[in-house]
Amino acid sequence: MKEFVKVKVKSGLGMPVYQTPGAVGLDLSAHLTEEKLTLAPMQRALIPTGIYLEMPSHLEAQVRARSGLALKQGLTVLNGVGTIDSDYRGEIGVIMVNLSQEEQTLYKGDRIAQLVFNRVAKPSLLKAKRLCETVRNKGGFGSTGKV
Repeated sequence: MKEFVKVKVKSGLGMPVYQTPGAVGLDLSAHLTEEKLTLAPMQRALIPTGIYLEMPSHLEAQVRARSGLALKQGLTVLNGVGTIDSDYRGEIGVIMVNLSQEEQTLYKGDRIAQLVFNRVAKPSLLKAKRLCETVRNKGGFGSTGKV
């Protein structure tokens, strides 16, 4: 059975689209009030998309960086992956940062991020005084070696 997510578009840019049949993410575009926005090195900005969602409670949407923007221009999503909860009804915004050493300009309608949907597990939590031990146990942050 096919699932649906309701999308309200206020940008005039149209619905987000999958660019290829195998694409996992829908492209989100910049809905700027001006024709362009220039980011200085290390500058960050919240970029509006003009997109609003209504999705079932078993889904979440993730805002992810576009690899081409990151590689070619040093523009990426600042919080790594942004989570959009199913009960959020506001405009999707993308927190972008310029990690390059030069100014980078975004133009109205530029594709700036990807939107990926995932099913969400919401287990009940059980308070415990002890947890079972494993071979790894408390090892983390490189404890398994470099290779």
